[in-house]
Amino acid sequence: MAMSMWNDVKLHYRNGSILMRLIFINAGVFLVLWLTMFFAVLFNFNPHTLVQYVQVPSHAGMLLHRPWTLLSYMFCHYEVFHILFNMLWLYWLGKIFLEYFTPKQLGALYVLGGVGGAALYVLAYAFLPYFNGKEGMLIGASASVLAIVVAIAVYAPHYRVRLLFLGELSIKWLTIITIAIMFLGYDMNRMGTQVAHVGGILVGLAFGYGMRSGHDITSWLNACLDGLMSVFARGARNSVGKPIGGSACRHRSEKSCNVSSKTPRTSQPTEAEIDVILDKLKRSGYGALTDKEKETLFSASSKKK
Repeated sequence: MAMSMWNDVKLHYRNGSILMRLIFINAGVFLVLWLTMFFAVLFNFNPHTLVQYVQVPSHAGMLLHRPWTLLSYMFCHYEVFHILFNMLWLYWLGKIFLEYFTPKQLGALYVLGGVGGAALYVLAYAFLPYFNGKEGMLIGASASVLAIVVAIAVYAPHYRVRLLFLGELSIKWLTIITIAIMFLGYDMNRMGTQVAHVGGILVGLAFGYGMRSGHDITSWLNACLDGLMSVFARGARNSVGKPIGGSACRHRSEKSCNVSSKTPRTSQPTEAEIDVILDKLKRSGYGALTDKEKETLFSASSKKK
């Protein structure tokens, strides 16, 4: 039963969009983090001692020793309502975002929004008088989600959404009202988190207004990720795609090797097929390609070489 459920989760993750993968990652990390804290309490460990290694510290010096927290914190939650609110917003507004932009832009903006929130959080503790002598830890996907929400509200402000009991409302006003409620109803003792939210909002504004003028602030990050994926793909291909010293025939009879060597090769892909795959690679990234498309791309690359 458990294995069947796990296989279903893996299948949905593998076949899901970048939006669903982000939600799956957040949910999975939440479960692991909650279980870790639960067992830490059972064995008389301070759970916050463990959790601090995935949270962004407010002190810049400590951050230099834990740079991975700039990424880890935006996928972590330890309060049920915190992750529930963030994932619902990410799902609803993320679907609208994907009507106008690519999955690659969604993923990159999620990361940039989180990094922007963390950066402003650390700067606030370093320079604002209110935070003198105070220390804090930042956790949660709020800055990342707010970047996506604000971006689509700026780019398509008149997009209409239907709400229960309220009827239709433009996404611009929905975003403004929600952010206002979030700030007005927040605990003043958690001002650092509010500052991080502002960081995510600023990144969303930069993306939304940038795209309206034809400038994509996520392009450099996606270019870097595509480059890394190409390097890894090339390395994997070199490691498993080349027979070493005829070892493939050492454990088979000479007859079987002769038969396999005479097997006709598959036809080379056409230029039209290559163009379609390259267009998909440009729009959605290497991870969006199917195994057959990757094989076709590698085959064409080998032919050119």
